[in-house]
Amino acid sequence: MTRNLRVAVAGAGLGGLAAAAALVRQGLEVAVYEQRPRLPEDETALHLAPNGTRILQRWGLGTQLLALAVQPVALEFREWSDGTLTWRQPLGRMGPGAFAAPYCTLLTDELYDLLLARLPQERIRLGRRLSGFTETADGVELEFADGGSATADVLVGADGVRSLVRSRLIGTPRRVYHGTTAYSGALQADEVPGLARDRITVWLGPESRMVGAPVSEGEQIGFVAVVPFRGRTAGQRPVRGQPAALAADFGGWAPDVKAITAAAGGIRSWTPYDHAPLKRWGSGRVTLLGDAAHPMLPYHGQGVSQCLEDAVALAHHLATAPAPAQALRRYEALRLPHTARVQLGSRANAFRPAAVPDVTWAQVYDIEEHLPH
Repeated sequence: MTRNLRVAVAGAGLGGLAAAAALVRQGLEVAVYEQRPRLPEDETALHLAPNGTRILQRWGLGTQLLALAVQPVALEFREWSDGTLTWRQPLGRMGPGAFAAPYCTLLTDELYDLLLARLPQERIRLGRRLSGFTETADGVELEFADGGSATADVLVGADGVRSLVRSRLIGTPRRVYHGTTAYSGALQADEVPGLARDRITVWLGPESRMVGAPVSEGEQIGFVAVVPFRGRTAGQRPVRGQPAALAADFGGWAPDVKAITAAAGGIRSWTPYDHAPLKRWGSGRVTLLGDAAHPMLPYHGQGVSQCLEDAVALAHHLATAPAPAQALRRYEALRLPHTARVQLGSRANAFRPAAVPDVTWAQVYDIEEHLPH
């Protein structure tokens, strides 16, 4: 395929930036269209498993990643009421071993910055909300809410769980809510002096769970808490949470959990949902990537890593297949089965709050081993 293929990416979230970075590495022309007037700021803690960090290492970002991120030595599961250790899994690090790549925790903003550093700023077009698109014989015509337009050879919908590209391609899938409310936030690690700063801790209760992960060189603890649904209506958009409600939900829990809820300030809350795996992601010169294709519940810690795998596969096929539509169908054929397995595995764990998931099979997955040569 010619190297001057023009790819339009809708959405400048982590999926869109990962796609753009992978495409630029393959020598393709990329324009990322973001509806917001500025790039988002997000200090939520994220988990980047070895299958994701391996990709960043190959992109030459390993040194920068490890300078920012924490490499937890283990994932520990503890009893909700008293903090007793029930199970411990060592986590991957650089060097020999099953993973051969580190497991990292870092702030979302930090990963944004790493990916942005790989993209010329002129590739990012802010304030351009996609309102529609039309496929032509030799490309895709993009329409924007401000009345403007653009053309590309390929359109990639990386526009999140409420994807416009997906709705125009295949309609809006039925959302599946799982009867939970989620809270997230960050606090200074000194507020929980008894909590080790070199490991991820998961407290599992009969219906709820709390996850604490070190970020910012161990100076902060990022947390995600999931409790039975407390609201009146279900919705996905994060809103400012109520610290008092969070503290009440975990009032009888282990001392470290109560310390986290007492110190949490600027928390967010939302109602997690997903949908059944899609049977197809695109048609013609249009496809999907990341949450637009496979929104995932947070129980496997694979959301960002799956976006990175999507990006690698998409860029490889666009750079090697003889025609754009053929490239996209090959990309989708590779990614659909694997992301469906991850998506459904995470969903299954939503109904087993006290279960310890085994996601080693996803963490050791190497996307490049599955690409045609």
